[in-house]
Amino acid sequence: MRTKSMWWMIALLVIASLVLTACAGTPTPEPPAEPLAVEEPVAPAEPQPEPEEPVVEEPVEEPVVEEPAAEEPFTIGMLMVGPYNDRGWSQAHYDAGLYVEEKMPGVELIYVDKVNTADRPGTTPDQLAEDLVDKGADLIIFNSDDMKDGALDFARANPDIPVIHASGDAAWEDGNDYKGQPNLANIMGRMDYGKNIAGCAAALTTQTGKIGYLGPLINDETRNLASAAYLGAQYCWSEVLGNNPDDLEFKVIWIGFWFNIPGFTSDPTQVATEFFTTDYDVVISGIDTTEALTEASRLAATGRNVWAVPYDYVGACEPAEEVCLGVPYFNWGPAYLEHVRAIQAGTWQVGWEWNAPDWDDINNHDTSAVGFIFGDALSEEAAAQVNDFIDALAGGLDLWTGPLNLQDGTPYLADGEVATLQQIWYLPQLLEGMEGQSVPTE
Repeated sequence: MRTKSMWWMIALLVIASLVLTACAGTPTPEPPAEPLAVEEPVAPAEPQPEPEEPVVEEPVEEPVVEEPAAEEPFTIGMLMVGPYNDRGWSQAHYDAGLYVEEKMPGVELIYVDKVNTADRPGTTPDQLAEDLVDKGADLIIFNSDDMKDGALDFARANPDIPVIHASGDAAWEDGNDYKGQPNLANIMGRMDYGKNIAGCAAALTTQTGKIGYLGPLINDETRNLASAAYLGAQYCWSEVLGNNPDDLEFKVIWIGFWFNIPGFTSDPTQVATEFFTTDYDVVISGIDTTEALTEASRLAATGRNVWAVPYDYVGACEPAEEVCLGVPYFNWGPAYLEHVRAIQAGTWQVGWEWNAPDWDDINNHDTSAVGFIFGDALSEEAAAQVNDFIDALAGGLDLWTGPLNLQDGTPYLADGEVATLQQIWYLPQLLEGMEGQSVPTE
């Protein structure tokens, strides 16, 4: 009984086991894995630099642009013998002062004009210069030969003030009147070249063969300038035109000063009229003002064939271009500029200067001490001949070459002899062939 029951129990267990297995079901097979894609081999990445630490830049300061240093203030004190606007000698100096002002910021021009005994009786140039120093002048320029004594007296009394005397010879070691004053310099332009050109233009134009020269007072300077005009006229009359030298008349009349002073000088208008009414059809002026030009214009308006050559100032032809053959003029600006720069730089030295034209361009306002402006009345043919003459001077033609005699027949230069600077500057008489007074009346 017990055996039958055991088998029954085993049978039940087997049946239960099968039932449990059936209930669990058959496991679902997993799908086969897809094939792996075969990738092209990838080049290894280049090594990357380690990241740098960020650079923290210091703020950059903008560079400080310094303004150019202003020129040191500098005052030019100028004394002029005539009016500052005389269209002649004095205006040429005045304009030179303005030129320096323009070229050198910080420079100022102050001046006294009409410095002569007629316009300012009872005063002397050195006294007027002291007034300019009181007004701040750092340099004093005396602009006339008449101021020679005043310039020297002032320089001696004011050894710390630079002094320039336009013309004069007190600073010329080889001159006749050397003073050796350590603060006084002399400046002059070689106007004898300008007068050579003026004389040439006159000789190429005259129809009568008679040229007048309207002179100021008589001294070394005025004798050599009148004679230089004569030499230029003779050269162009004979060498260019081929005329007989003896057929040219050249006469000088002096009025007694640089410009008209009623009651003191001869009247330059009357002197010019005297020339023109006695067949002198060209008048070369040696005075500071334009009476010869204006009188020529007046007479030309009546039908007369007359011409004039004024003097000193670049614009001197302007009042009457129709009768003006040209003007020899001074250009003081470059020399004054050079001296002011040297004074400010502490390199200034005194000396005597007789400055020639810049032969590369005699009308270069920045380089040439002397120039010549052609006037409208100079014919085209004559202008070409004058240009050739200027080229000859530039090339070395020197009209101060012998044989030359003084007016009274005294030998001056032997045949082929070239005058020294002293022989020109200190010419004791007019030259042979010139009519007129050579020395002042006692």
